[in-house]
Formats: sequence, structure tokens, C-alpha cells
Amino acid sequence: MASFFSDFGLMWYLEELKKKEFVKFKEFLRQEILQLGLKQISWAEVKKSSREDLANLLLKHYEEKQAWDITFNIFEKLNRKDLIERAQREIAGHPKLYRAHLKAKLTHYGFRAFSISTQDFFREKFTKDDCDYFENLLLSMRTETRPHMVFMNGVAGIGKTLILKKLMLAWSEGLMSQNKFSYIFYFCCQDMKELKTASLAELISREWPSASAPIEEILSNPEKLLFIIDSLEVMECDMDEQESELCDNCMEKKPVNVLISSLLRRKMLPESSFLIATTPETFERIKDIIEYTNVKNIKGFLENNINTYFHRVFHDKNKAQEVFSLVRKNEQLITVCQAPVLCWMVITCLKDEIEKGRDPIPICRCTTSLYTTHIFNLFTPQSAQYPSKKSQDQLQGLCSLAAEGMWTDTFVFSEEALRRNGIMDSDIPTLLDIGMLGKIRESENIYIFPHPSVQEVCAAIFYLLKSHDDHPSQDVRDVETLFFMFLMKVKVRWVFLGCFIFGLLHKSEQEKLEVFFGYQLSQRIKDKLYQCLETIRGDENLQEKIDGMKLFSCLFELEDEAFLVQAMNCMEKIMFVAKDYSDFIIAAYCLKHCSTLKRLSFSTQHVLIEELEKSYMENLLTCWSHMCSVFVKSKDIQVLQIKETSFNESTFQVLYESLMNLSFTLKRLMVNNVTFFGDVFMFFELIQNCSLEYLNLSRSFLSHNEVKLLCEILIKEECNIKELV
Repeated sequence: MASFFSDFGLMWYLEELKKKEFVKFKEFLRQEILQLGLKQISWAEVKKSSREDLANLLLKHYEEKQAWDITFNIFEKLNRKDLIERAQREIAGHPKLYRAHLKAKLTHYGFRAFSISTQDFFREKFTKDDCDYFENLLLSMRTETRPHMVFMNGVAGIGKTLILKKLMLAWSEGLMSQNKFSYIFYFCCQDMKELKTASLAELISREWPSASAPIEEILSNPEKLLFIIDSLEVMECDMDEQESELCDNCMEKKPVNVLISSLLRRKMLPESSFLIATTPETFERIKDIIEYTNVKNIKGFLENNINTYFHRVFHDKNKAQEVFSLVRKNEQLITVCQAPVLCWMVITCLKDEIEKGRDPIPICRCTTSLYTTHIFNLFTPQSAQYPSKKSQDQLQGLCSLAAEGMWTDTFVFSEEALRRNGIMDSDIPTLLDIGMLGKIRESENIYIFPHPSVQEVCAAIFYLLKSHDDHPSQDVRDVETLFFMFLMKVKVRWVFLGCFIFGLLHKSEQEKLEVFFGYQLSQRIKDKLYQCLETIRGDENLQEKIDGMKLFSCLFELEDEAFLVQAMNCMEKIMFVAKDYSDFIIAAYCLKHCSTLKRLSFSTQHVLIEELEKSYMENLLTCWSHMCSVFVKSKDIQVLQIKETSFNESTFQVLYESLMNLSFTLKRLMVNNVTFFGDVFMFFELIQNCSLEYLNLSRSFLSHNEVKLLCEILIKEECNIKELV
């Protein structure tokens, strides 16, 4: 293990002493040992030792930092401050050396794994706003001084890694937190998961520019360390280890999940700071166990960032605005563009289509279409009309690899995994060159897809090319199992997989696939999905487990009204959460075709009260009206739960008018954690006029006057409510 003394040599400093100074050094050493009560070194050994022998004795008998302290205490007594200052300068060289290495690594490798696209963000000069943003990431919500433990929450692939690497680059250039942190170490959980076991010292050494790192010196000031832990969700850490299982020794090897838990639960290096990037689901699971100081929600690119990027790629301003406006019409595509890598993918795909003289409008029809067009373009030479047989085989191999990864929760692949799925060693340079694979580390043969969603669409394509029985891995299951697991969110990292399966069944996508692979694809998958719907129809327990938003998204991507009507009329119970405007569009598209519901539970959070441009607000209200039309079409809804929702007067008016339909007989109403901005009189009128027998208002705030009004309604003779919670 490298150290300050082994790198620069304690012996070098002792050799700088004159003969008399060296004799005095030994005498002072004897006194130092006695005064501090240190482990004894034989005076006979000290007295007869050469400079080299004495250096070896110190390092043999004392820990490195202790030997350091003793040496400089004696240099002080010898009035050799020049040696102390020189050593301090050399020690300071370690952080400088590391910062230079980190800058080179980020600048020259950074995101080169996939394309020059994200390098645009690294070429830009940092503004004061950038640096202020990075500094604010590390601010505590509390006023007391304590080591930072900040969580960055955002959906997978939204751009958290890009932010983290830009922060590290700003630090390496001396633009932020120079006095606060001597070192920033970046640990990617996707990468670490492959290690199985490791010590913290080993993880740090992996980030060091040379074969070994000065661990003792680095760890001597833990309060000057910032550890960045990326993609925590990959570790599947529950942080539920017993205290005795955790580790406080930085040199001890442990399973990597235990090592991470030991750091985050402050068992190891409690004085250090941490910046952790993960998904909201993972944070929710562990937030009560971790003593964090702040939470930052990452939303990705804002609309003006996306627009700017379009103008950067399309040098013609008019063309840039025209293409951006085309994407802006599809709320799902603009949502995709919030992730930097996917924003580049969307723009590149549209640019390629335009340069080939094709109409870009059809590929903006749905998200699946844009992904498949981009991927097929990568495998088809610019001058060719069709891909080569080798390109077809390479993509088929990638699709097989992607499917295996989705079922085994693998997003980092070895060369062995590539070969197992039919990707030859000779194929790898091509796949790296076109950007369908990238390396996590330039020096290691470990590969990843450019974005989790690209892996998902490739996995979906596999099911249209082959049966799961033909896959080399037994972990890969049939499409029916995939569909149910997707709807029930069994695999948290399956974000789009089911949607892509449905999207690929659209006629235009089928034609595209047949042109690329050169043969007609099986239509059996659609029949299997029909059978899944029949299973759902007869199983109320299954319906309760289904995430309504997942089902809506699948049906929206397919764009088949007959299939949509059949699917929606299989559902007697639906539960969904609409988190944004895009979700409203999808939910409205589906719910207005539903007529068989008996129970509905939904949350719209703060979407209904967001301040949007007039045109968007009008569209939002239209979507909300379509969603509420389910109360008119489904006349047998007996149970309604509204939770985590904020209403203003206009949005509640729409709901009120739908619920007051004469043929509607609601029996049970749950209104939980709901906020009314404006007069709540309509809500009380609703309670009074409905045939309610059960009312649950838990976690919803009512003023004193509103409670009084509620009591007046409850005691009226025409009120049917028998139970109030």
C-alpha cells in the first residue's frame, strides 16, 4: 500500500539532517517515546541505526500517521521548519495530483462511453449559477454544523450522474468547495455490485491515478472527504443490518452492500460527507433509517434546456424551432427529453431522418417509434437502405442480452455475458463505436447500455423475435409473466418495458421490424396479451395489485382503440397516481373508455393547481373532464378514494358535476390528505346529496367552521352516512 512515507521517503528527510542534528534527532526520539508513553523501541537499536534503519524502525513500530507526527515534532525542536514545510508541500501534492487526474478522466473519458453528445456539457464553461447550484446541493436543511448526508432523488436515467460528474469537474477545476473537501470519491453502485466484496481502501484505490493510493494520508482527515454514491437503488440496500454486522474498519473487506450501509449509517467515517443519488422509491424505503441532512429532487432538463439543445444541434434556427415544436406536441416525448442522454437521442434521430429526406412526423407518433427508429438507424449504414446480416445478428444479440439483464436485474455486463447472448468479441468495437454499448471503466471490459430505457426497448424487441424458451438463460420468462410483473411493479427498474412491448405491436412498428430483420414477425404476442386481459377480468385480487398508471401507459403506447376498450372493460377496480401533465393525458385517454368500474382510487398530487400556460391549462382541464367522465360511464362505482390531491374551485367543479350525476350511487367515499383551495361548499353539498353510507376524511384538514358545517349535514334526516372516519 502506498503512503506518504513510502512515496516520498522518511529516509530522505532524515538524510537532510546534519550529523549532529541526526544524533539530536535520536535523543529527542527517546524523550518523545517516554513522554507520550509509546510502544518502546530499543535504545540500542536506535543508537546504532543509520538514517535508513531508523526510518524503517519508525514505520515498523508505529502507525504511519503516528510516525509522521513524531517526526515533525522532532523537526520542530531541531528548528528545521524548512523540512516540515517541504513535506507539507509534498503532501499537498496528493490532492493536486488527484484533482488533475479527476479532471483529465472527466474531460477525456467522462461520458465518451456513448457519443460526443454529452461532451457538449463538459466543454461549456461553468457559470456562477452552475457553481452556486453545486454548492447548494451540499447545503444542510439544519443550522447546526454536521457532516452532510444529502440525497439526490430522481427517476432512473433522468440525469443525476451527469450532474454529479459536472460537480466533480467543477471541484477539480477549483471552482467550488476547495477548502471544504480535500478529496471527492465517486462510487457507482452498478460498478461496485460486480465486486461482491471490497474494503473502502480498495474502492478509493480504484479511483487513484496510480496502482495504489496514500490511504493513511487520505483517511487522516475524514471531515475533508466527500463520497458520492451513485445509483444506490442498484444495490437493493435495505439498511436493515444489525449493528454487529456493520464495519468501522476501512481496511476490512465486506460485502459491498454491508460496506455501503456502514458508510450511510455512520458506522464508518462518521465525520465524512456524502452525496447519494437514487430513485424516490429507494429513498422512501430507507429514509427512516438514515440520518440525512437534506433531500434534493432532480427533474432533469427543463423545457428551455431542451429547446437550447435543439438549437445547438440544428444550426438553422428556423429548423431547430420547427423540430422542437414537433416534439413539444407530444407530451411523452418532451418528458423523455428531460433525461440528457435521451434528449440527445431524440434530436439525433430527428436530424438523421430529416437529412435522409424523410418526414419526421411519423416517428413522433409515440415514444416506442422514436427509440426503434434511432436504433435501426445506428445499425443501418448512411448510404444503405437495409442493414447487413451482421448488423441484424448484432442487434438480435443485444436484444437477448437486454432481456437477460431485465430478468436478472443486471445493467452491467461482462464479455462472457455478451458471448452467451451471441455477441462476438469482434462485434464489440462496432457496438461501442455506434453507441449501443459503453464501458463503465475505460480499462475494464465491463459494458452497459447507453440508458436503462434503451436496454428496456431492446429487451422488448427480443420478445417479438424469439420465444423465451429459445433464450440461453433460464431466468428469462414468458411475455405473460412479464406483463403481470410490470403491471404490479414487481421489478422496480422496469420503467418502460411493458409499454415498449405494447408499442412494438402497433402496425407501423411491426412493419419497421419486418423491414429491418427481413421476415414477418409472429402475431402470437397480441393473442397472449388478450389472454392476460381475460385473466385480469376474473380476478379481483389481481386487479387490486395492478398499478393503473402502468396499464394506462401500455394501452396508450399501442394506440388500438378496440384493444383499449376491451382492456378497460376488464377492470372493476383501478388505482393510479397521476404525477404530471403527461400522466393526465394518458389516464384521460384510457378512463373515458371505461364503463365497468366498481371501485376507483386515485391521486393527482399538485397537478390540478399547477400554474401552467393558458393553452396547457385548458388541455389539462379537458383531460380532467375525460378522467371524470368515468363516473358517468361507469354507473356502478360503489367506492371512491381520492388521496394526496389538491383542488381549486374550477377543478373540483368538474369532479362535482360528474359525481352529482342522477344515476350515480356512490356508497363509500374516502378523501385522504386532500386540500381545497377556495370555497369547500361544493364538497359538503356533494356529501349531502350523495347516497353515501361511509365517509373517511383522515389526513384531510378542515377548519373549525368546516367541521361545524359537516356536523350539521351529518345530523340531517336525509343523510345516509352510517360511519365516519
